[in-house]
Amino acid sequence: MRVRAARSTDAGAVGAILSEFIDTTEWMPRVHTRAEDLSFAGMMIARGWVSVAEEQGAVVGFAACDGVDLNALYVARQARGRGVGSRLLHAVMSDRKALELWTFEANTGAQRFYARHGFVEVARTDGARNDEQLPDIRYVWKREAA
Repeated sequence: MRVRAARSTDAGAVGAILSEFIDTTEWMPRVHTRAEDLSFAGMMIARGWVSVAEEQGAVVGFAACDGVDLNALYVARQARGRGVGSRLLHAVMSDRKALELWTFEANTGAQRFYARHGFVEVARTDGARNDEQLPDIRYVWKREAA
């Protein structure tokens, strides 16, 4: 597996991974069309935010980071549990002193994942300000001074 900067030609794979998560997650409402997911993926890639994990030439996960804001980290269903998410997160963390992110309260797997990687919960909301209207949690990670 290798992690690399996303190219415009990766937008379809990135959008499909995002759509797959929404379509296969019981508690996640679909508030955008699959076409909008693809457009969003293309926008994030065009802004230079996205890194992808690639196995045998296929994109199996992606992370989108704008400065200290980790906006997305998703792994294709068939690639979960094999360290893809950790590799993506470590790639993003490697050149930053801090990261911040939101995850949904219902996403207990993500909460465990981020806690294992040193993120600390700093806030909770009722979800009134996110598109999905789901309660969410703010996490922060800071590199420890050596």
